[in-house]
Amino acid sequence: MSRVRSEALAQEGRAQIEWASLHMPVMAQIRKEFEKERPLEGLRIGMALHVEAKTAVLVRTLAAGGARVAIAGCNPLSTKDECAAALAQEGFQVFAWKGETNAEYFENLRSVLETKPDILIDDGGDLISL
Repeated sequence: MSRVRSEALAQEGRAQIEWASLHMPVMAQIRKEFEKERPLEGLRIGMALHVEAKTAVLVRTLAAGGARVAIAGCNPLSTKDECAAALAQEGFQVFAWKGETNAEYFENLRSVLETKPDILIDDGGDLISL
């Protein structure tokens, strides 16, 4: 179950993600290949990254390859709440909102680890350090 500021922001987030997707042709090509080949089938990926539109395109691409993705922010101030809401509404496990307290930040990182990821993608090292 995701923890985001408000899923009511999802429509705006989807628009931001779609705009980013249209401007990321390499990711679009990778996604097409992933949809056919499913190279990540059955893998769980845990992420601590800036939760914003470009990262959301990456999340969708990994999922197209068969991965189950859980994501938390890597900085309590960088999350785009709209994008977090859109990903949560799409069924991804999202643990992020702008302005998290230090305690909330680490709780969200631990929530990602509770998904028992096979692979970690971590910007900053906080997730790996836990």
